Amino acid sequence: MRPIIPVMVATLGSCLAASAFFDRQTSLAILAGMSGPLIAVTTTWILTEKLYRRHPAVLTQLMLAAFAGKLVFFGMYVTVMLGLLSLRPIPFIASFTSYFIALYLTEALYLRRLFWGAMRAPR
Repeated sequence: MRPIIPVMVATLGSCLAASAFFDRQTSLAILAGMSGPLIAVTTTWILTEKLYRRHPAVLTQLMLAAFAGKLVFFGMYVTVMLGLLSLRPIPFIASFTSYFIALYLTEALYLRRLFWGAMRAPR
């Protein structure tokens, strides 16, 4: 769970830094665009790490269920943010896309490290 803390700090810090250059509405759209991917990656990472250490055989089932859950979550999230809250679409989409790619790349690298470390560990 330790690797997720620097990711959260860097993500929130970059969002705050970007918000310093924009007006309030644009900053809110950037924050909203960042929040969804951060919540999804953080939740997935915590669940994956805990399950992998206790029951690695069930990890594929968790990953499939998480994928299906994320499809629903992101569909609803974007709909609420753009439809109901009427955030500015360009900053929201740019922020959402940027953070989505960066956070999922980071998660993939952490998962690789988790799996690689377990494969190299003496049995």
